Amino acid sequence: MLHQIITLALVQGLTEFLPVSSSAHLILVPHLAGWPDQGIAFDVAVHVGTLIAVCLYFRKDLLRLTFGLLRSIRGKPSRYYSPLAWQLILATIPIALIGFLAHDFVATTFRSPVIIAVSTIFFGLVLWKADKVAAQNKRFHKLTTKDAMIIGLAQVLALIPGTSRSGITLTAGLGLGYHRNCSAKFSFLLSIPVILLAGGYEGLKILKTPDPIPWMSLSIGVVVSMLSAYVCIHAFLQLLRKIGVLPFVIYRLALGAVLMLVFV
Repeated sequence: MLHQIITLALVQGLTEFLPVSSSAHLILVPHLAGWPDQGIAFDVAVHVGTLIAVCLYFRKDLLRLTFGLLRSIRGKPSRYYSPLAWQLILATIPIALIGFLAHDFVATTFRSPVIIAVSTIFFGLVLWKADKVAAQNKRFHKLTTKDAMIIGLAQVLALIPGTSRSGITLTAGLGLGYHRNCSAKFSFLLSIPVILLAGGYEGLKILKTPDPIPWMSLSIGVVVSMLSAYVCIHAFLQLLRKIGVLPFVIYRLALGAVLMLVFV
């Protein structure tokens, strides 16, 4: 049991912020290993771990965003972080609304391994195309509210398992002409309210159930996913700057092919 907890927590931590679809991995790994379903409580726990990791990694930005938001509310907005804070809030609204309204439908209808395989391949190709043709001449300080909303709308597609939330937001940023690392940073910051809302929603449901909660297993999952996610964020930003998205696209195509072979 312990090795299953550690393995799945590592899988979550290493894939949550890469454009490779963590949902595809969390379905494929237990299937190939012959493990029982890890349960929604464990999924929430490892997402909490990745949330802590991204908050720690971008802690300075989060503090500046918080002060920027407060200054804006007081009528004395800062030049950079105040508008960025509101852009992140506005970009989160589409997936928060649609995710809440369509949660049950997505959780049942879209969990098909075939859908995950197809979306893994398709959106991997879309990412490759966006990176190939992107101008990449816009920097983070050039982000407009319109562009933030477009990225937020693109994020809704991540409700389809296999799409990859980080992958589709990175694709949208590249498609709008932003530099790879600028697009990735906005994607990371945008993940914070999304994971917080999704984890809070599922966490409240778990707390209301009479079933016993395996706190020790969940705690291990949180710690392992947090540490692996923190390392992954740093490594991904370095790799993205040096080699671009092609290795991740190739990996997505291979992963989609494996899913097709295993489940179809």
